[in-house]
Amino acid sequence: MSAAFIKTKVLITVMTYPHPSESHQELVCTAGITADGQWVRLYPIDYRYRPKEQQFRKYQWIEIGLAERGAKNDGRKESRKPDLESIKVIGEPLSPANDWRARTEIIDQMRHHTRLELAALYEAEKVSLGIVRPVEILDLKVEPVERKWKPEWEATLKQFRLFGDQPKPLEKLPYKFSYVFRCSDTGDKPHNAMIEDWELGVLYRKEVERLGDEQAAIESVRKKFFDQMCNPSRDTRFFMGTVFPYNTWVVIGVFWPPKTSQNLLF
Repeated sequence: MSAAFIKTKVLITVMTYPHPSESHQELVCTAGITADGQWVRLYPIDYRYRPKEQQFRKYQWIEIGLAERGAKNDGRKESRKPDLESIKVIGEPLSPANDWRARTEIIDQMRHHTRLELAALYEAEKVSLGIVRPVEILDLKVEPVERKWKPEWEATLKQFRLFGDQPKPLEKLPYKFSYVFRCSDTGDKPHNAMIEDWELGVLYRKEVERLGDEQAAIESVRKKFFDQMCNPSRDTRFFMGTVFPYNTWVVIGVFWPPKTSQNLLF
């Protein structure tokens, strides 16, 4: 490992839906919490093109070399350029047993914010990752979007094919899924935040294949990501992050342990 990279232990908590990349075929925005309780964004990572032994899962510890800063002009506080060849998976993912205890012991120690507080932290310190615990989740909004990747990404995929590479199938989602929610300091207008969680994209695609109907697949996503994850019996929180290079906050993961007397203390 180069001296420019620092060996770091990270608990992976976030993996977003992949997008095409000119230099890596495709990239996944990945984030997690270090052993000393700090947020880090590991970018770029060509996850599906990593060797099988390097394909970590959510809530799994890894060891990885990280640079002090993010790639190129990414000045966000938590961004770190990873040494991809150094990725080493450590043990099995943390179990959801016992009311998600192994996971909540870590997540509960992290600072929680409102959506407006995160926006202020970005402006002041370029903080771009955080946890929001909504006081009310009102809806899962679904809107149709362009069915093809933007032209430059389509050109990237075409270029790889021309040079003999066969990119793994990467379907663009034809819908945008967003949470509508309130925090303790939300005014009259609730927040809308797009969901970038890879699990949502995978669920939608599998359900379209299984059911053969997009609207039925949307209902399956709603049952999982709203009816189940946002059920009043759950202590639901959003992992949120900004979209580079804008201060646009999106939901990059959902943490939804069952409510207990313990986690309601935080």
